[in-house]
Amino acid sequence: MKKYFLPAAMLALFEAVAVTLWITKDNLFYLFNFSYIGLSVSLGVFLFIRKYRYARRAAQLLVGPYMLVYLGIICGENMQIEGFWYYLFTGVFEAATIHYAVAKIFGPLFFGRGWCGYACWTAMVLDFLPHRIPETPEKRIGWIRYFTFAVSFLFVCALFLAHIGGIERIMFWAFIIGNVLYYAVGITLAFAFKDNRAFCKYICPITVFLKPMSYFSLLRIKCDKSKCVSCGKCRRVCPMGVDVTDNSRSRKNGTECILCFECSKNCPTDAL
Repeated sequence: MKKYFLPAAMLALFEAVAVTLWITKDNLFYLFNFSYIGLSVSLGVFLFIRKYRYARRAAQLLVGPYMLVYLGIICGENMQIEGFWYYLFTGVFEAATIHYAVAKIFGPLFFGRGWCGYACWTAMVLDFLPHRIPETPEKRIGWIRYFTFAVSFLFVCALFLAHIGGIERIMFWAFIIGNVLYYAVGITLAFAFKDNRAFCKYICPITVFLKPMSYFSLLRIKCDKSKCVSCGKCRRVCPMGVDVTDNSRSRKNGTECILCFECSKNCPTDAL
């Protein structure tokens, strides 16, 4: 039963968050929300341990549409980074601010960039494209993510400084239009660079939060050097170009790991 410790621990962590927010905010929604997400992600990890081929995809399809369609479109919550800035500026610790705090700011201290691998609704679509393994060398354009991060911040700042009315409605349409742009740019880059995760590597503004926290993540892929035969297969199949044979936190692209476990699945000696 030891091999099921990870999904059990992740479920327990999300349940702790769910119950804490339910009690402190006196809102049953938080109990449902974080219990559902925790159960979905934990199920994905459980299915991976059971060697189900589409384990991670199952988690993506459970969480992604829920966040995009139900919370975003039906409930009208902007779950993109603009929504985080909006709720932060209004001093409301609800919706996007709680989501970002749990999944993208403090959560990565425990599970790294697992959000990108199991729950992101943008990556959910991009992972259906044909270039799962990058076919071109990594581009040196990662600075673009800081530009999109700044643009999102300045956009919300401008709305508040200009005292524009109906900001909530603007935030809703910003969510719709923003997602359309994200999908369009992500799909275009995937085919242009022959890399499904090109958007995640170079454009996504949320990685500005994720990367520094992921450096200290408790949950990491580690290599048993006594088993490793230096075949290089793990690096060839990694969608993010992480050198998982290096156990140091400063390893190449270490903060890019999305815990997809492709390296582990393809390791011929079970060294990972």
